[in-house]
Formats: sequence, structure tokens, C-alpha cells
Amino acid sequence: MSSRTTSHLAAAAMAGAASLAIAGFTALGSVFDYPKILKAPTEEILTSYRANQGAVTLWFLVLVVSAALLAPLGVLLGRIAGPPLGRWIAGVGIAAATVQVIGLSRWVLLVPRVSDDALDPTHTADAHHTFELLHTWLGKALGETVGYALTATFTVLVVMAVTRTIAPRWMAAIGYVAAGLIATGVLIPLGLGTASITNFVGYVAWCLWLLGMAVALWRAPRRAGASRPAVTTTATASV
Repeated sequence: MSSRTTSHLAAAAMAGAASLAIAGFTALGSVFDYPKILKAPTEEILTSYRANQGAVTLWFLVLVVSAALLAPLGVLLGRIAGPPLGRWIAGVGIAAATVQVIGLSRWVLLVPRVSDDALDPTHTADAHHTFELLHTWLGKALGETVGYALTATFTVLVVMAVTRTIAPRWMAAIGYVAAGLIATGVLIPLGLGTASITNFVGYVAWCLWLLGMAVALWRAPRRAGASRPAVTTTATASV
């Protein structure tokens, strides 16, 4: 695979991940009051979920795809960065994709059944307990807390190895700021209320950074290619 093809594929993965994340969060905020709804009691969450179950499930699936794109993106950016950071970028990207896909997939694979069980009075208590376990361990602990840490780490590595070499300094700064704000999400389980806000702002900045990096990666091979004829001409003239 040529470096130009690798850059174009990475740009497409970045643009896709950012676009799907923006679409998914915007739609879920409208039809499900997400992520604010997650602070409500279990019964209220499931009632709201059933009210628009088809749309909610669909848009969570969109977020699953968005998160999954971090895996091939990490591999592609790892190739662009090269050793030694390239291996770390690939590994952390795959790990970040894995934990977020697992956490988000509960809304597509597990919550529909739990929601149905909750309608049966003889199974309501067990269904609510199951939902709370899924919400705590797959959602908060794995998908969110671990996911925040890995996404922030992935972003810092990419800024260090790729962004600073192909993009303006302000884009690198946005990457670092976004990573720092996303990382504050690990404090949410400790009850720090402002962490939810800073984490949200971080993800908004992160999506914008992804789109900017997609443009930079798409254009970088063209700039590199444009410089080759001049080098060839100079070399010929020297001979």
C-alpha cells in the first residue's frame, strides 16, 4: 500500500468517525435526551428508551460504527507514523475501539431484551438490576472511563507523531486540548459534576480535530508529490 493511499484511507476513516459521532450524538440528544437521560432512574431510562426504541437503537448502532473506525484508523496512522510510536498508535487505537464498541453495543444487543423483560411484573426487578449492572460495568466502567483514557492517549500519540508533521501548530494545540478535556471524563464516577461538561466539550473539539486532520492527511500526499518534480529537476541540473 502506497503512502498516499494510506493517508487517504486514514483521512476517510477520520472523517467517517467524526461525522458518524456528530450525527449519532445529535440524533440521540433529540430522541432520547442522551447523555443526560443516563442520570435518571432506571425505570425512567427504560420508559424513554421504549418510546423511541427503533430510532434509539439505530443511532446507537451509528455510534458503534463510529467507535469501531478507531481500530483501522489506528493501524493506518501507525503506518504513517512509523516506529516507535506507530505501534503504540495502532495498539491504543484498537483498544479504544474495542472498549467503546463493547460499551455502546449493549444498547443494540442487550438493552432491548432487558427492556421487554421489565414490562413483565414478575421480572421487572430482575430486569432493572440487570440494566443497572450493564450500565455500571459495560457503560461507565469500560465504555466510558476506560474509553475516555484510551481515546485521550490515542489522540496525544497521534498529535506527537502525525499532526505536528503535516498540520499547523494550532491544530496540534486543539488535539492536545481535546485529549485533556476528554481525559477529565474519568473523574465523572467520582462525582465531579463539571467533568461531564468538560468531557462533552472535549469530544466536540475532538470531532473538529478529526475533521481537520482528515483534510490535512488528504492534502499531505499531494504536497509531497508536488515537491518531487522540483527535486528531480535540481538533481538533473546538478549533473
